[in-house]
Amino acid sequence: MSARTATALTRGPVLLIGADGQLGTDLRKSLAARGIAPVLSSRHGSLPDGGSAHACDLSTPGALAALVREVTPSVVLNAAAYTAVDRAESEPDLARRINATAVGELGEAAKAIGAVVVHYSTDYVFAGDGTRPYREDDTPGPVSVYGRTKLEGERALAASDADAVTFRLAWVYAAHSANFLRTMLRVGTERDLLRVVADQIGAPTPAHWIAEGSLRALEAGARGLYHLAPQGQTSWHGYAEAIFAGAVERGLLARAPRVEAIASSEYPTPAARPAWSVLDSGKLERDTGVRMADWRMGLAEVLDQLGAN
Repeated sequence: MSARTATALTRGPVLLIGADGQLGTDLRKSLAARGIAPVLSSRHGSLPDGGSAHACDLSTPGALAALVREVTPSVVLNAAAYTAVDRAESEPDLARRINATAVGELGEAAKAIGAVVVHYSTDYVFAGDGTRPYREDDTPGPVSVYGRTKLEGERALAASDADAVTFRLAWVYAAHSANFLRTMLRVGTERDLLRVVADQIGAPTPAHWIAEGSLRALEAGARGLYHLAPQGQTSWHGYAEAIFAGAVERGLLARAPRVEAIASSEYPTPAARPAWSVLDSGKLERDTGVRMADWRMGLAEVLDQLGAN
């Protein structure tokens, strides 16, 4: 752990924005394992386990900056975002307010008090026309409102000149919250046949890997922009088949449904998705020593968590 980061983590509170979300839940666990009890914030001031948090609606101008001034944290973890990819096409102003404008305000408020900002972005900042894993210096070209607003958020944080690190993520899921894995397990008990897109390629990333990996990178002194995603790649169709195979093996499902591969054109959505979402996390390993394992290992860990519960 660098002296600079050790001081940042210990000199004042750690503020966790979006503590009720998928990533926020696992960040709470990783912080607790370090003996850190963060100041929690959620949109409505509540948590899934019935606990309470500071209410902070990022759609309200100035709300996030006011919370930072009130708490005066040494580190701010921003795990909140507008993530409804399809709905964003009809709510671009709201998506921009939460994903971009509020992030810029956060950066300015953090800079004013000397706090470090940890921010999370997305593979959707890319067009999806790549042929190798995307690196941090590859040119973005988002094809959806969600992707564009997340890219604007990255740039707003950088423009604030705050002491900050941004992690781009892909295909996030967990044993809790709403995500593709849990949806597949639910519909897998209801149907004999599922049709799943096979021409979108990425790497499913467990939220607990992101939480632990980003905190370890922060402890190593990471600043700037990094990709944080597993090794390997698959399609949504391949991911679904792996989910069902692992679930049957662990007794989570009695049998696996048949999974038919389809093209994206057969499953039209309001927002376009990048066909290629594979991220290169080599810079993260070189700079911080944080190495991401293969996505299948992460899936096994999450299925084991579900089996234990």
